[in-house]
Formats: sequence, C-alpha cells, structure tokens
Amino acid sequence: MVVNMDTNNFCISNTKRPCFLMSVPFFMSADVINNKIMQEILDALEPEERTINIDLALSQFQELYNFISKNALVYLLPSYPDLQDQTYVANLGIVLPHLSEPTVVISNYYSEVRRNESEVGREFFKLMKFPNVIDAPEYFEGEADLKYIRDNVYCGAYGLRTSKNALEWFEKSFDMKVIPILMEDPYLYHLDCLLLPLSEDSVLACTKKLDRQTQTELEKYVNIYDLDEHIAFVAASNALILGNYILVGTNSKTLENKQHKYYQKECDKLSFLEKFCSKLNRELVLFDLSEFEKSGAALSCMVMHLNRNNYKTLPEQKNWIVSTIN
Repeated sequence: MVVNMDTNNFCISNTKRPCFLMSVPFFMSADVINNKIMQEILDALEPEERTINIDLALSQFQELYNFISKNALVYLLPSYPDLQDQTYVANLGIVLPHLSEPTVVISNYYSEVRRNESEVGREFFKLMKFPNVIDAPEYFEGEADLKYIRDNVYCGAYGLRTSKNALEWFEKSFDMKVIPILMEDPYLYHLDCLLLPLSEDSVLACTKKLDRQTQTELEKYVNIYDLDEHIAFVAASNALILGNYILVGTNSKTLENKQHKYYQKECDKLSFLEKFCSKLNRELVLFDLSEFEKSGAALSCMVMHLNRNNYKTLPEQKNWIVSTIN
C-alpha cells in the first residue's frame, strides 16, 4: 500500500503535545566499553555487579517512560539483539525544529559498537513517513551533541564524538547557525554532559569547559546559568525539560553508601538541582537509573525529541495516548 503524506497534516508537526522517541532496553549490555565514565564505573564494581540486570533496567526504564508518557506522546523504537546501547536514542539523530518541513538527520556514529543503530533509525523514521530522512557525514552522534536554542540557532559539540566537519555541513545544508563547542574531556564526551537548554533564552552550562570566545557568542542568544564542573561529572545537566518539570537521573546505590567514590558529588548534584529548580519555580523529578550508569549514560541519553513542545506549558490533559511502532 502506498501512503501519500501531506506534510501539512504530519501529526508530529501539528500537535501541541510534546513528542519523544524512546527504546526499551531489552538487549542492553555493558559488554563493550565505549567511554571513560563507563570504564570507571565498571572498574569500581564487583565482577558479579558489572553485568546489566535487565529486569532492574526494565523496571527503571518503565518508571521514566510512565512519567513521560503521562505528559507527552512517546513512540517506541524496536529493540534489536547485538545493539547494546540502542536504548540511548539521544544519539540516534536529531529532528531539526527550525525547518518548516519535518526533517530528521540520522547519526553517523564515531563509536564503532553503535554504528548499526543508524540503519534501524533510518528505517523507523521512513516507516513514520517523515518527509525528509537524511544521513549525516562522519561523524555525528545525534541531539546529544547538537542542542537547539531557538529560531535557526544551535550549539554543537566537536572534537570527541562529533566532527567539526559535520557541524559545518549542518550549517550549509539547513541554513542554520551552529555555535561550535570544543569537547576535550573524555569524561564529558557529549554536549549534554555540560549544557542543558532550559528555554529559548536560557541554558544551564559548565562555563569552565567553554572558552571565552564561545561563551561570549553563546551569551548573544541566551542567559547562562553556571554549572560547577564538580557536578557536571555526575550528569547534572543530562536532564529532560518537560513543561515545568526537570527530569534527572540518580543512583540509589551511590546514595546508600557514604564511602562510594561518587557519594559526595551525587549529594552535591541533588542539592544544587533542588535549589536551582526552586529558583526557577520548576519541579525536580528524580529517577533511579543505576543500571544505565553502567553504560556511562544518564537520563537525557534515553530520550530523543521529535518536536520541542516540551519547553511549553503542558496542557491539563493527562494520560495521553502512547503510540508504538513494532
């Protein structure tokens, strides 16, 4: 059957509801170490703890999914064996919100173990009848490395998982301005590790990791709330904005052990975020994601924006339809 898609009626473009993509971690594993945080976390665990507890991971995922799907439309990307990191869909690509015609750019992964994810994503978005499904050049690792600000303005990471060539390609191909941010710290390997857009005119960012020229350029567009480097390393900015909520992951096992290497940093992170949310009149919502930390990942890694309506005030309607494609 051939379906003709009228882009004026493309549901994700027209709905006022926030729309996201997630993927159930049926086949998540920590078999291949592909980042420094993952290596450090696994090294600190006993051998029997290093394997992903799938039942616990599914339970933690469902807690997050349930909360988001009460306030947004959530599509589920099918899970496949041998794709150990597929649940981290923020790296799959980016939907470009400044374009009038719905366009998704599929990632070209630097991380070798993740390269087969691109084909799954490409076919998924074609199945959704996205008018434009485009492959990025080497290398690009999704919205985790390219943050939308407003209009045609973005911030883009380069130097570790995404190349400067890819950012220049975005600018030329899609009439967009990308403020380039050099990433050099292997423990902060995607842009979401140090920058979180809060609204069209403000961001939370670890300014210590921005050179003066970059910070000055960014300040032309947004107000910057500073994030201390100390807590950037425990995923303080790896969050999701959902209306008045700020969703953040934590690790209950870390907080239960005062001798844990990250105990004080995790406490400091939660203290900062509680005060920060109070200052902005936002509500902090925490999720235990201990199993996902074994991948060196955090909450923002688990969600891909299909539109940017999550930055608007959420309608009163609850229990929206949760849509899946198998």
